[in-house]
This record gives sequence, structure tokens and C-alpha cells, in this order.
Amino acid sequence: TTGSDNVSYGSQALYSNTTATNNSAFGRQALCKNTTGGANTALGAFALCANTTASNNIAIGNSSMKVNTTGYINTSAGNNSMKNNTTGADNNAVGNQVLKFNTTGYQNTAMGTFAGRSNTEGYANAIYGYNAMVTNQTGSNNVAIGTNSLAANTTASNNTAVGGGALASNTTAISNTGIGNSAGSDVTTGKENT
Repeated sequence: TTGSDNVSYGSQALYSNTTATNNSAFGRQALCKNTTGGANTALGAFALCANTTASNNIAIGNSSMKVNTTGYINTSAGNNSMKNNTTGADNNAVGNQVLKFNTTGYQNTAMGTFAGRSNTEGYANAIYGYNAMVTNQTGSNNVAIGTNSLAANTTASNNTAVGGGALASNTTAISNTGIGNSAGSDVTTGKENT
């Protein structure tokens, strides 16, 4: 085909490439379904495996961004990080299973093992720390910094939790602020608490 400036190493790496350029694929089936997506880097078995037309993604780790199809400008480093992302864009995930179940969520930044693991459609979340916002699915515009901060959050938005266990029991409550170790850890559904 007519693709150029691509580098691949591994069984079926860049296997379906047609006109895409400037891709790097290392590992079994890395970028294997890519056809026209350019400037992608996939390092690890099945990394960016389902990617077809999306560009400017970086996936490092086994199954990192495995089912991504058209999501673009994502950076994912860690085994199974952003594994289920399909069309979500502008996400940054660092750590094992970080944003693992994200599908269409966008503009999320998560760092730390299991951080934002269950997020599916939530957007514009800043998540830092082991298990931070681990059960969040659709909650958006949250800030969680610290181990287990906002750990039980599922759909709530506009919360700020800073400190280990801050707002850890919050599930659906909105617009709460908890700063300090275990701050607001008993809040579950109340809103606008500080």
C-alpha cells in the first residue's frame, strides 16, 4: 500500500495499515487494525489493536487502549490502561488499569493504579492516587487527589477531594469539597458541603 514512515515489530503489528504514516507499533497485534490513523505509538501486546482511523495516540503496556477505534490525542501508559476506550479523546492515563473502562469520556487525567478505573463517560476529571475515583462511571468535572479519594463516586459531578480518603463515601452528591485526610468521608448523597 502507500503508507510511509511506519515502524513495526511483532506478529501482526500494523497488519492492516493502508495509507497511514508515522506510526510505531511494537508487540503482538499492536495497531493491527489501523488503516489510515497516523502518528500513533503502540508499545505492548494488543496496544491500540482496534484503532482504525484515529491519530496522535500513545499506548504503552499490554492491552493499553486495546479497543480504541477513533479516539484521538490520548496518552495511556500501563497494563490495561484505557483498555475499553473507543471514541474518548484528549485523555491521559498513567498506571495499571487506569481509566480501564472508559469508552467515550474525554479530557480526563488520571494517575495511580486503578485511578478512574470504572469511568465510562465521565469527562474533565482530574484523578490522582491509588484507587481514586475507582467506581466513577459518568461523574464529570471532579478533582480527586489522594489514595481512595472520591472512591465510591459513581455519577456525581463538581466535587473536590484532596487528601487520602477525602469524600471517600460520596456516591451521587454534587458540589462538595473535602480537603484533608478523610475529610467529608461520611458524606454519601448530601450536596454543597465544605
